[in-house]
Amino acid sequence: MIKPNPFKSGLRLRHSESENIEYKSNWNDDYLKVISAFANTKGGELIIGVDDNKNISGIINARKLLVDLPNKIKDKLGIIPAVKIEKKKGKEIIIVKTELSSVPISYDGRYYMRSGSTTQQLQGQQLTDFLIRKSGKTWDEFIEAQASFDDIDIETVQQFKKYAVDRIPSIVKETNIKTLINKLGLIENDRLKRAAILLFGKNPQKFYIPAIVKIGKFLTETEILSSDLIRGNLFEQLEKTLETLRTKYLISEIKYEGIHRRDILEYPYESLREAIINALIHRDYLGTSNIQIRVYSDKLIIMNEGKLPPEVPVEKLKTKHLSKPRNTLLAEVFYFAGFIESWGRGTIKIVENCVEQELPEPDFIEEFGTMNVIFYKDKWTEKNLEKMGLNERQIKAVMYVKEKGKITNEEYQKLAGVSKPTATRHLSQLVNLLLFEQIGMTGKGTFYRIKGSQTAQMAHKGLTNGSKLRKVDKKAKDE
Repeated sequence: MIKPNPFKSGLRLRHSESENIEYKSNWNDDYLKVISAFANTKGGELIIGVDDNKNISGIINARKLLVDLPNKIKDKLGIIPAVKIEKKKGKEIIIVKTELSSVPISYDGRYYMRSGSTTQQLQGQQLTDFLIRKSGKTWDEFIEAQASFDDIDIETVQQFKKYAVDRIPSIVKETNIKTLINKLGLIENDRLKRAAILLFGKNPQKFYIPAIVKIGKFLTETEILSSDLIRGNLFEQLEKTLETLRTKYLISEIKYEGIHRRDILEYPYESLREAIINALIHRDYLGTSNIQIRVYSDKLIIMNEGKLPPEVPVEKLKTKHLSKPRNTLLAEVFYFAGFIESWGRGTIKIVENCVEQELPEPDFIEEFGTMNVIFYKDKWTEKNLEKMGLNERQIKAVMYVKEKGKITNEEYQKLAGVSKPTATRHLSQLVNLLLFEQIGMTGKGTFYRIKGSQTAQMAHKGLTNGSKLRKVDKKAKDE
């Protein structure tokens, strides 16, 4: 297949400046930073002889620049872009086309990237993140220069062997701790990698101070009742965090199945475990924030620093998606331990477990560089009912029943401001959706209440379907 000529006449000036297009009236060596930024971002075109408003001024010495620019760019940046002259309205302009580079490109020792139509210098954590990405490694794959094998906790390694026996049967025969850690890919040039310290260290916080879990009981957004700090390696943090939540922060409901007693945590234990594991292995350990678990009266939020990769947008977390770990070694060792799968189903299981326990679907929210998983205790909140697809009148009816325990046809007429036939139809819709149940057949003794717990899960599934609800309720909305 023949590729179109990137310099073909008539194609250049249709677009305004953007992440991959910049116009300059004349050449200035300082524009090398623009070319380096293109190389570090997604590639792009520097068009010389055109101003910001796309007015063509042309280049007088275009032929000389055609010779000088490739050499200058190669000498200063170490790359060879495509440089070509093109005529526009009888004037010569120069187009410098730069491809995305697989290695970081600096200009005078500084690194730049494109953000919108601007060129930004990378500094601090942004620069570190950029260099790590360009290295082809993840943060946890780098050597921890200050660590030695004395920093490894033998007991944690032995416990890991028990966890991993199903996925690595031969691990039981490995008695040499150093050899085992090496086989897990946690050693390079006889030095421990960062992942080894986080996973099996005696005191990882000696090297990574923010690598802790912080739990708080919040009465309001500003009033905290109690808090705990969970330290240790990642296996210890997982165990201690779950135990602290279970014994100190959350309530368990006791149920009996025959002679067997079951303690049902107010949020599904498996969902909490999955969300905490995700926070531990996907967090940005270059950041300065702890993992935070905020427990409120009506919700629980797990927060960890670190953006999702572009391949996994947040809106896809409740559907099938790629598994793209931020820290590949951490994820791999947790996989060997049997704690996670490698199919990107973890967040789906979080949702399924909540629905199975008759709770609202949790929310996954990414904002300000932080990933938040929000669990809700009460399905019958106005916000959640709206998310389920109920209209305003139906929400009013549910909230009324939550407060009063039941509602009659006459009460609904007054509440919603509708006629008796319309009230009957609305209430019947809620019954059909398995949200309400009708007590009594006809007459003044008939009333409606929230469907019993055994079928609440069916109600939730029917409501989240949305299409059924919209079809049933279309006529009511039109009235």
